[in-house]
Amino acid sequence: MNAPRQAEIRRDTNETKIRVKVDLDGRGTARLATGIGFFDHMLDQIARHGLVDLEIEAAGDLHIDGHHTVEDVGITLGMAVAQAVGDKKGITRYGHAYVPLDEALSRVVIDFSGRPGLHMAVPFTAGSIGGFDTQLAFEFFQGFANHALVTLHIDNLKGQNAHHQCETVFKAFARALRMALTPDARSAGVIPSTKGSL
Repeated sequence: MNAPRQAEIRRDTNETKIRVKVDLDGRGTARLATGIGFFDHMLDQIARHGLVDLEIEAAGDLHIDGHHTVEDVGITLGMAVAQAVGDKKGITRYGHAYVPLDEALSRVVIDFSGRPGLHMAVPFTAGSIGGFDTQLAFEFFQGFANHALVTLHIDNLKGQNAHHQCETVFKAFARALRMALTPDARSAGVIPSTKGSL
C-alpha cells in the first residue's frame, strides 16, 4: 500500500458548491470553511482524531438553513474517501471506538463493506448547538455512508449536554475510521473479504 491514498472531489449543485480534499495517511491537519462554525469544529475532530488531512470548502444556501450544506459535505467527503481508499486491498476494513467527553459517551462501528447503511441512535438533548441543527448530524453521516459505501453504526450511550453528545460521536467516528483504514501488515495486497471484492 505505497500509492498515495488521496483524492479531491468537487460537487456543484444549484444548492451548494463543495470541494473536498483528503489524504487518508495524513497528520490530522484541517482547512475548513463551511460557513457553519460548529460543523467546522466537528469536521476538525474527524481530521485530528482520524489522522486524515482534510480540506473542505463549502458555499451553500445558508440563507435558507444548513441542511443542504451539511448533507452535501457528507456526500462529497464520502465520495473522496471512497476514491482515496481505492480497491481496499490491505486495509483493516473494520473499525470501532468508544469516546467519552465528561458525562457523554458514544460508540461508532464502521465497515468498509461496499454496502451503504446507517444505524444512528443519538437522543440529542437540544435541537441546536451554536446554530447547528442537531438533526443534521444524521444527514451528514447518511450522505457519507451512502457515498463512501460503508456500513455505519452510531450510538450515543450517555449524555446530557448536546455539544458533548455530538462531539463524542464525531470523535468516535474519526477513531473508528482511522482503525478501519489502517493497513494490515498480515493482509498486504489482499482484499479483506471471502468474496474477493468489496
